[in-house]
Amino acid sequence: MRFHWFLPTSGDGRSITGGGHGLARRHGQSRAAASRPPTIDYLAQVARAAEQAGFEAVLTPTGTYCEDAWLVTAALTQVTTRLKFLVAFRPGVLSPTLAAQMAATYQRLSGGRLLLNVVTGGEAAEQRRFGDHLGKDERYARTAEFLSIVRGAWDGPFDFRGDYYDVEGAAVAERPDPVPELYFGGSSAAAGPVAARHVDVYLTWGEPPAQVAAKLDWMRELAAAEGRALRFGVRLHVITRDTSKEAWAEAKRLLDQISPEDIASARAVLSRSESVGQQRMLALHEGFHGSSRGRSGKGSRGGGVRDLEIHPGLWAGVGLVRGGAGTALVGSHTEVADLVEEYASLGVEEFVLSGYPHLEEAFWFGEGVLPELRRRGVLGAAAPVRLSA
Repeated sequence: MRFHWFLPTSGDGRSITGGGHGLARRHGQSRAAASRPPTIDYLAQVARAAEQAGFEAVLTPTGTYCEDAWLVTAALTQVTTRLKFLVAFRPGVLSPTLAAQMAATYQRLSGGRLLLNVVTGGEAAEQRRFGDHLGKDERYARTAEFLSIVRGAWDGPFDFRGDYYDVEGAAVAERPDPVPELYFGGSSAAAGPVAARHVDVYLTWGEPPAQVAAKLDWMRELAAAEGRALRFGVRLHVITRDTSKEAWAEAKRLLDQISPEDIASARAVLSRSESVGQQRMLALHEGFHGSSRGRSGKGSRGGGVRDLEIHPGLWAGVGLVRGGAGTALVGSHTEVADLVEEYASLGVEEFVLSGYPHLEEAFWFGEGVLPELRRRGVLGAAAPVRLSA
């Protein structure tokens, strides 16, 4: 198993809406509302914490309200020694040959610490901000051509003529070493074949294990038809403490900060998403109305923290007001390790995790759950870490 953390490049804080992909920011809230703005000093603290805690890489998001993933992570390679950077980027906003060149340069300058997360994009309004007016299925078709050219350029010169790109002699000065692994997520019928043909790691958001198992079976069949095998990863939040009671108390604290109005506003935005994965996330907490701050008003599905427990230890509360990954592993270190092993039994090898705040939660998981997994013999010994000055 490989464990990765998250770099909050749009801000961080002690609430779900205070940073990250909290939807309040999409409604025009100033970045200053985040209690921890994404300064390079703070992001360096998170990166060093992830490295110290034993994570292999940090996922760095892409989007209007994030700092640029390429630039931020390139800077952070200078204050870390081992940590890899899983850089998210959208194929439709840059040339595939340029992307191949950027990746090759990054590998040389960082000593091979780049991983790539390919984000086709499921929000039409967000795509239009960057001048991309293609429909969703066309975006996936373009992504397939893009990835063909990127891989071709690394071994170039490479010629390609398709519906979206026409390149001659695509190449880079020197083949990247190692070639960056490609991560990719998508739940739609158009997404599956792209992953099966082109990527190394297929990512899914943290649905209940039975739903994840069905999705992985779907992808295994598609990849087998291409003569390939994929690795699988899951994107989740985590709240882990020394006891289950403490972990659920923290989940309740996060929930108590969310009003029914926050939930209704977020649901109105997310329901318009073109992303099949996002609609699947929404369905996990359908009918939950929540409670106002400090009170226990009931919606049609209740308003208590455990009403959002959709599988033992899997909590859908984050997705009430956050786009993207909307579930969290909640429990004692032993309970969270149990759930990690349950996902691993399905074939999940990579876990991309996050928490609120990201700095402290990285240590809770790294000092609590990872040692438990090592005691069970399902995770190798921790590598020594030397942090840069």
